[in-house]
Amino acid sequence: MQTSRRLFGLGLGCLGLAACSPTGLTRMSTGTRAGLPEDLRPAPNAAYDAWVLSFRERASGQGITQSTLASAFRGTGYLPGVVTRDRSQTEFTRTLEDYLSITVSEERVQRGRTALARHRRTLAAIEDRFGVEPEIVTAIWGIESFYGDRRGDIPVISATSTLAYDGRRGRFFEQQLVAALRILQTGDTTPDLMVGSWAGAMGHTQFIPTSYLQFAVDFTGNGRRDIWSDDPTDALASAAAYLQRSGWRRGLRWGGEVGAGAPAGPVIQPQPGGPRFATTRNFAVIKRYNNSDAYAIGVGHLADRIGGAGPLRGSFPPDANGLTRADRIALQERLTARGFDTQGADGVIGPNTEAAIRAYQASQGLPATATPSPGLLQGLL
Repeated sequence: MQTSRRLFGLGLGCLGLAACSPTGLTRMSTGTRAGLPEDLRPAPNAAYDAWVLSFRERASGQGITQSTLASAFRGTGYLPGVVTRDRSQTEFTRTLEDYLSITVSEERVQRGRTALARHRRTLAAIEDRFGVEPEIVTAIWGIESFYGDRRGDIPVISATSTLAYDGRRGRFFEQQLVAALRILQTGDTTPDLMVGSWAGAMGHTQFIPTSYLQFAVDFTGNGRRDIWSDDPTDALASAAAYLQRSGWRRGLRWGGEVGAGAPAGPVIQPQPGGPRFATTRNFAVIKRYNNSDAYAIGVGHLADRIGGAGPLRGSFPPDANGLTRADRIALQERLTARGFDTQGADGVIGPNTEAAIRAYQASQGLPATATPSPGLLQGLL
């Protein structure tokens, strides 16, 4: 039975989404951990150490050699920040409008067009073998790791063993840990290079270990399925292989916005009052990569934009605070102009914008609610 590549809902915790990334980490040099926050470095935990000892016996019984176990666990440890992120991620949701503002930003579109042009020959060869269009593969790459810039730098063995020990999803993460050890045992990479997100998703296209074992390919022909190196070839081919084996149909659009030349198919409206989308079987295939309508729309729309299409034609309704996206952008711009930096103006109200609102309200003797509102926007004129 084919397993889902990920288990992360809307995908908003992935490293490619800078506004939502739990650490904001970018790729560091091989073997470097100095840039990790303190809570993502090994911390003493006797109970975890005892769990590892018992796990090693179970792993040995599943064919993992003692030499693999010794090298894999050398220098690893319990990461408290991984547990914190795992327990808090389900509380974090965004509207489709916010999600697309992040995943299909103008910067991500332009970077995607550049990446497509730079890797055109490789992507064409991948399409020839797997039948997945270059724009779709490029869009997945852009959403998952910002075209390789944000692959993560957390040791996968530490992350998966911490989450397996923690127990909230212990069985799932123990499976990921065993799979990671099998990857090391086959020689595809080394413990030092096997790094990724806090939940063990790895490489340019953020494969979890079990999905790597099932779908990763050696497209370069060098004997290793290397999704971690600066060369994205194997990772891009592996993403295409995943889609192909999930039923991708070459030449069929994922879908599109209703009223904008979309193909016939089931119609969905993920955000009430927002645009509606007609979908095809390839939309369902993208959801095998990440089981979320928003994610599949994000990949499809980003692919379309990379291919030269324009923005969505439809509009989204005002948010719960009565602000449109244009209002939220204006709010961010006005706060920043007044010296309360929101770290960008994308219309997405995140921690930086909330902190700026709170600071502004405090400076004016107002209740520091950090809540955006039409009144707050008007007061910043």
